[in-house]
Amino acid sequence: QAQLVESGGGLVQPGGSLRVSCAASGFTLDLYAIGWFRQAPGKERERVSCISSLDGTTIYADSVKGRFTISRNNANNTVDLQMNNLKPEDTAIYYCSAVTFNGAYTSCQPFGSWGQGTQVTVSS
Repeated sequence: QAQLVESGGGLVQPGGSLRVSCAASGFTLDLYAIGWFRQAPGKERERVSCISSLDGTTIYADSVKGRFTISRNNANNTVDLQMNNLKPEDTAIYYCSAVTFNGAYTSCQPFGSWGQGTQVTVSS
């Protein structure tokens, strides 16, 4: 059964770094555009970053630009999100999803069901 599984979250101090991964089973991830999303307590799920399947085009939410980097690891069949200079407001459950994406920020739209996500907590 095709599914995406998130991993790599944890507790980190402000200014620290984490790398979360989106692993695919049952299909090859590089055939799909993939997005990372997050949901903080009491807030709606929001788009964080997306990467295209064809040319590697990426987009980022303004709140994470310059701090987060999305990338593909085709050898491991994952899409990773490197998060640097983390802030308390980055605290959320992080989810990945296959997305429709034509390169424009708002075109990155998830489809399919959500997985369990991975918790990222930024706190001193």
